[in-house]
Amino acid sequence: MLSGIIFINRNGLRWRDAPREYGPHKTLYSRWKRWSEKGIFAQMMVGLAAEHGEEKTAMIDATYLKAHRTATSMAAKKGGVDA
Repeated sequence: MLSGIIFINRNGLRWRDAPREYGPHKTLYSRWKRWSEKGIFAQMMVGLAAEHGEEKTAMIDATYLKAHRTATSMAAKKGGVDA
């Protein structure tokens, strides 16, 4: 089950896009939610960092959003503040 959760998080997929061999997507999500609320993943990160002599855990968010090519000029056209 953990491998399914890792697969989804690593690839940025929706729960329903998980391969069938990981089980039902609702079960994966429910387990992820329950473990998150219990702090299981935070404990895992602390443990992994400790194995490598790290005292702090660093998180990197790889989320990005695409903006339309005219998005940078929208504020100027609508009377907004130019940065």
